[in-house]
Amino acid sequence: MLRKITIALASAGLLAGLTACGSSDASEDKNAPLKVAVNPVPHGDVLTYVKDSLAAKAGLKLDIVTFDDYVQPNNALKEKQVTANYFQHVPFMQEFEKKAGTKLAFVAPVHLEPLGIYSKKVKDIKALAQGATVAVPNDPANQGRSLKLLADNGVLTLKPGAPTSATEKDIAANPKGLKFKALKAAQLPRSLDDVDAAVINGNYALEANLAPNKDALVAEKPEGNPYANGIVTLPENKDDPRVKKLVQLLQGPEVKKFVEDKYKGSVLIATA
Repeated sequence: MLRKITIALASAGLLAGLTACGSSDASEDKNAPLKVAVNPVPHGDVLTYVKDSLAAKAGLKLDIVTFDDYVQPNNALKEKQVTANYFQHVPFMQEFEKKAGTKLAFVAPVHLEPLGIYSKKVKDIKALAQGATVAVPNDPANQGRSLKLLADNGVLTLKPGAPTSATEKDIAANPKGLKFKALKAAQLPRSLDDVDAAVINGNYALEANLAPNKDALVAEKPEGNPYANGIVTLPENKDDPRVKKLVQLLQGPEVKKFVEDKYKGSVLIATA
């Protein structure tokens, strides 16, 4: 709790500082540090490694702004309080664009956090009881992603042509009569004591000391996966040389080795 309060105060201080300077546009000065909004794990860890070990040699100055949810990083970008963010995949970004009535630009993929199904009640996905309750993320993109993961593992069947933002209405067959509990993604690890299983986003699983490649009953496969997290900015900043330099570093061999060494298969480098 203290960590979250500290993060919130730090973020609030940043926003106040931007307002006090008379402008909230973080992208005006191309010689200024590049402000990037992130979730703490693994995005913040990866970007901190880049800042501490690679950025200075590449001539890049970075300011890292950390948020604990999936809402504030895009709001900060939309309001030009940061120039880029690093926390989301394309389907999530597209849902935000529709809801917010704005356009963002997905510049490049960096890594994949495999979505996993976790349980304290069963050790095999097929052992879920009739009428079991499964917690899923409440944002459309990741909820649809969760249903697809359940379908890919034979727990239910989706209707042909179900969208990436599939809901319960897109379920064609639910032979176990599963009940779904939609929660904010950050709350999913804490729900494990109260539900039969939970579909948890990789970053929040890692924060809860759950390893997708070891602790999940089943997890997403990287092949053909559209959910790689990457660098997102506003369309007018996609060619900002600072953004391009950051992407070059994030897709370089040093970051690849850092991710492989630190996360040992729980976070996977995306194919550019």
